[in-house]
Amino acid sequence: MALMVAREVPTSSTMAVPHGPASVGVARRRLRRDLGDRQIPEPVIDDAVLILSELLSNACRYARPLGPLPALVRGSRTGLVDQLLVGVPSGTHSPTGGREHEEDAAEPDGGVLVRWQMHADGVLTLEVTDGGATTRPLPASPSLTSRGGRGLDIVDQLASDWGVRDAPGEVTVWAALPARARHARRTGGDARSA
Repeated sequence: MALMVAREVPTSSTMAVPHGPASVGVARRRLRRDLGDRQIPEPVIDDAVLILSELLSNACRYARPLGPLPALVRGSRTGLVDQLLVGVPSGTHSPTGGREHEEDAAEPDGGVLVRWQMHADGVLTLEVTDGGATTRPLPASPSLTSRGGRGLDIVDQLASDWGVRDAPGEVTVWAALPARARHARRTGGDARSA
């Protein structure tokens, strides 16, 4: 006789991560694991991970951090943060019990909030909140030889909708994509509903 243990998988997750490129990989791995635990189809997970990568990379490259990570972790801006940053001082344990990577050990000047939520209608939303920039996030028109500038075009192609929300001292770029069977984008030749 096999014993099955039901594991509750949260419908949303919020992380405070350092304002820097090392945070992108950490957020990608966490999102992939969380969506896999929810049994989201692999093509949807791949799209969601790519969208989150583009949004967070843009925030770390072009925008200011929200503020000091300890303040973000206390949830002073948007409520409860359920996952601590990657910038835990070297040799210490993270709140989740594991050791953080050495390359992530340096404490940056501030952080960014990353959030994803699975809604009852099967839509997954991804959000990155930063301290804003001198320009508003808009798709670019890079030349064929440009090394960058395609991130929001990629988001536009993969997401069913995306946008920007402004609040005092912060900017949130969000994207939504269908994540359940009959709504999800299909790969291969069969695009019929499940």
